[in-house]
Amino acid sequence: MSSPMARSWWARAVRPARPPLPLALMVRAAVGMAVPLAVGLLVHRLDLGVFAGLGAMHATMNDRAEPSRLRAARIGTAVLASALGMLVGTALQRADADGPTLGAALTLTAFASGALSATGPRGSAAGMLLLVSAALGSGMPLPGPWWAAAPMMLAGAGLVVLLGLPAGTPGRPAADPRNRALAAAYDALGRTLADLGTSRAAASRRVLTARLNQFQDLLPGKPRNPGKADKNLSRPNAPTSRMYEAALAATEAATGLLWARRPVPPEVAEVPNRLAAAVRQGGGEVVVPGWRPDTPARQALDVALRAAADTVAGRDVRLGTAPAPAPDPWRLRVRLLSGPSVRYGLRVALCIAAGSAVTANYPLSRSYWVPMTIAFVLKPDLGSVFLRAVSRSVGTVLGVAVTAALLVLTTEEWALAVVAALCVALLPYATAAHYGLSTVVMTPMALVLIQLGGQSGAAEFWPRVLDSVLASAVVLLFGYLLWPERPRHRIEPRLVAATTALRAYLDAVATGRAERAEVWLRRTAYRSLADARQEVRQGLVEPPPTGRLAERWLPATAALERLGGAVAAFAAQVRYGGRVPDPAEVDRVRRALDELTAAARAHRPPTTPTDAAATPRDVTGPTTPRDELHDTPHDTPHDPTLSALGRAADELETLLAGS
Repeated sequence: MSSPMARSWWARAVRPARPPLPLALMVRAAVGMAVPLAVGLLVHRLDLGVFAGLGAMHATMNDRAEPSRLRAARIGTAVLASALGMLVGTALQRADADGPTLGAALTLTAFASGALSATGPRGSAAGMLLLVSAALGSGMPLPGPWWAAAPMMLAGAGLVVLLGLPAGTPGRPAADPRNRALAAAYDALGRTLADLGTSRAAASRRVLTARLNQFQDLLPGKPRNPGKADKNLSRPNAPTSRMYEAALAATEAATGLLWARRPVPPEVAEVPNRLAAAVRQGGGEVVVPGWRPDTPARQALDVALRAAADTVAGRDVRLGTAPAPAPDPWRLRVRLLSGPSVRYGLRVALCIAAGSAVTANYPLSRSYWVPMTIAFVLKPDLGSVFLRAVSRSVGTVLGVAVTAALLVLTTEEWALAVVAALCVALLPYATAAHYGLSTVVMTPMALVLIQLGGQSGAAEFWPRVLDSVLASAVVLLFGYLLWPERPRHRIEPRLVAATTALRAYLDAVATGRAERAEVWLRRTAYRSLADARQEVRQGLVEPPPTGRLAERWLPATAALERLGGAVAAFAAQVRYGGRVPDPAEVDRVRRALDELTAAARAHRPPTTPTDAAATPRDVTGPTTPRDELHDTPHDTPHDPTLSALGRAADELETLLAGS
């Protein structure tokens, strides 16, 4: 079934990403860890310094380059949950709770942690740290007084927040994370335009979608005063949100051109790069070349680029879009006590209960390491549970080996404080690169903090390998193999959401009754498609049969992405080509979307009549990833005199014929 040139699941699983080096985050992390430990050493209260450093580490794990208000909310929510967990854990240790009582308390905490983790990104971070800190507090040496551990964690996290506050010239465009994110989106748009008509175009468009998602998450949840420009934006007369709306319009046109396989002149593809440079400088004139767009999609791109140039220059321009909806990146995906949330809470609680039973029957020197590891492995938004369990075990072995080697060289407290600061500085990059690499970095940091707390020596580090392997085995057995949830519970709901969003976008284009909202419907559709694609990619790194099931959904995911491009091309035909929507044609696409939705709900992946992993002719090559083999449905440019929807309907019907 699989192409011989496609990468095997294990090769994809171990391949790290190559994120940019986040220097600002790394410096903040190092200083945030070094200062509490140094102060603790100087005043001879290292017991308090260790907990402050732990709070700084938890803040670093949730630190991002974003506006101060969003950043403080993200870190604050996570660290407050962490402090609450620490208070629970230290209270249990203070009360000298016996094994069954401690296991029951951690199991209840695990249920709350899992239920909270399933509510969204913010809940996921807070839920994990709630359980991690409760486990740590139940076993780490208590400071004096015992209740000081939680406040010291808050103090350490507060230092990290303060270190990230804007410095320098107020209002400097380059200092605003939104300006940087918008410039990155324009750069990605330029790359997409440059790659039109090539096999790289689909991958470039996905990068563009990711950049737009990142910027959307930086928008304020609610407009404070819609009638006034945001004072934090680069120019009062050119709000960043308007530049973003112009970028969305240009993205819609570029998506239609990508689907139609029609490139644009190099000088036109270069315009978004110049727009990005102007955004970084706070505005400026950008000249759009006088070319002759000969298709509706190219005409749409020309209009959108000129509107974008006007917004960047600070001129008022009518974009024809509705005001941006409130895109709260922390919206609850499910209610706290809904079915999915309760199920995930039970999953985490089951694993913690099993881990507690094991540690009760096989006493370990640091039994809290087992529930802490379970909490990290079961964090719901970090990808494959199988991959995390294996990576955690391997990463712990490597991390313990590194720590043991360091302690052979020195056990001097100041030197260990430097090691902890260096490790936490590497954490932002390692986390973005690969889960296993983040474990390699985090393990020495945790062990060094334990060493500084006076709890153990190097001889007790190797048992942490046993603890991690035991915890990973518990997760694999109870939270993966025996748990009734399978990949369809992750992939298929995403696909249903994507088909629903695409249908709404199609209806808006076909009826013309919601033209001003089209851009946001398309944005919602592509964000849903990106989520679906991510779930499929995560499924591909799991061993068979899970990986094969995810692979069977690849053609449908790619087909939906191309349908988004076809609808964008159709919108340009309606708006600039005078095409009147054919109700029968629109109904064909609607029926196909309804059939695909029904297939997803019935757990029935559609398959193409030919081999699902067959390689398209224009992307054949030994380095082509399996999840990119379905991105180019046709080799010839689309005839602009023909309806884009007709070709899209043909492709969807062909896909569904094999389901």
